[in-house]
Amino acid sequence: MAKLAQNFAKYLIHARLVAQGVIEKPDVIGAIFGQTEGLLGTDLELRELQRTGRIGRIEVRVTTRKGSSEASIVIPSSLDASETSLIASSLETIEKVGPCDAKIVVNRVEDVRSQKRRYVVDRAKEILKQLMEEGIPDSQKISEMIKQSVRSWEVSSFNGLSCGPNIRDYDEIIIVEGRADVITLLKNGIRNVIAIEGSKIPKSITTLTKEKITTAFLDGDRGGDLDLKKLLSVADIDFVARADEGKEVEELSKKQIYKALREKIP
Repeated sequence: MAKLAQNFAKYLIHARLVAQGVIEKPDVIGAIFGQTEGLLGTDLELRELQRTGRIGRIEVRVTTRKGSSEASIVIPSSLDASETSLIASSLETIEKVGPCDAKIVVNRVEDVRSQKRRYVVDRAKEILKQLMEEGIPDSQKISEMIKQSVRSWEVSSFNGLSCGPNIRDYDEIIIVEGRADVITLLKNGIRNVIAIEGSKIPKSITTLTKEKITTAFLDGDRGGDLDLKKLLSVADIDFVARADEGKEVEELSKKQIYKALREKIP
């Protein structure tokens, strides 16, 4: 049987029961299911609603004193407001609990979401105050920060080499020196990138270059010169792009990256 936690309910029905005699919790539960059965039609049958998780576990607390009993009843509901109100009012038709005459009065129907709304408003005020104190950044900068963060999570692996997602699916690829270069290109919207990661050119890189149009995008220093020499000796490189002299690929801005790739040479 599905159970609806109060955390996921829209409403909580709060009711109070008074019985002229001694009763127990199972008596109350039985009366609620038994005496409301068929009252509101099949669409609002309590047993079926609870089975499908639209009505939650009925909470009952019974206290007995001097031969009479009182009980508090709480029923979580994920139905809409009108349906929940019908369920609540149906409780007041119950006249017996166990062998005892009884009366149920609905105290209130609590809108659980109103508490969440109050929390959201209060929390939003705190966040806004913090933003005002720290200074609200430009919306474009915020958007770019989020994009860069997401792209940095997209680093994948191909035969142990850092690369963009689904590197095998691209007709053209860009080879860089290391993982940091891969992250830099991903942050700037370039996904078809893979790193050689090491002093020796991996066989998987050699294989990829034979299958795809390949651009080697390397640092503008002696290390980049050496990487290019090694690549040209074992791989099928179609184009070469270099960072500005003395700079590494991971240091480049978005504008510098795209400029270097536009100016690649065969």
